[in-house]
Amino acid sequence: MISQKAQYAFRALLALARLDDDEVSMISDIASSQNIPKKFLEQILLDLKRHGIVQSRRGKMGGYLLLKGANEITFGEVLRIIDGPIAPLPCLSKMAYRKCDGCDDEEACEIRKVFAKVTDATRKILDNTTIADAIADPEKADIPLIA
Repeated sequence: MISQKAQYAFRALLALARLDDDEVSMISDIASSQNIPKKFLEQILLDLKRHGIVQSRRGKMGGYLLLKGANEITFGEVLRIIDGPIAPLPCLSKMAYRKCDGCDDEEACEIRKVFAKVTDATRKILDNTTIADAIADPEKADIPLIA
């Protein structure tokens, strides 16, 4: 399950992706239109800014906008920034690998084998679905499906 923080991050990014090129949106506007607590949104946008996803502009006409194109920002990238590793088991994590407690043989672990398939399928979708895909016409969206 993804965190509320990640859901807010996705909603903010989707709102920014709907703006015209070079148009900015103030935190208060995003917060009210997306029903996100303003203080929480400030923290989220700072995290996304540190990772090169959004940028801020100062001044009277300041606000936030996407630094990368919506077609370059994947759900997997954002989820890792906000929530950390995607893997359900520590032994499957690419970012924070560690051996599972009590496991003597990862290669023979039946639990790991099942969750490796789940993790691979999840990564395939999240790492190949962009913010642009999510706001595209659902009939035309290029969201990979698992057969």
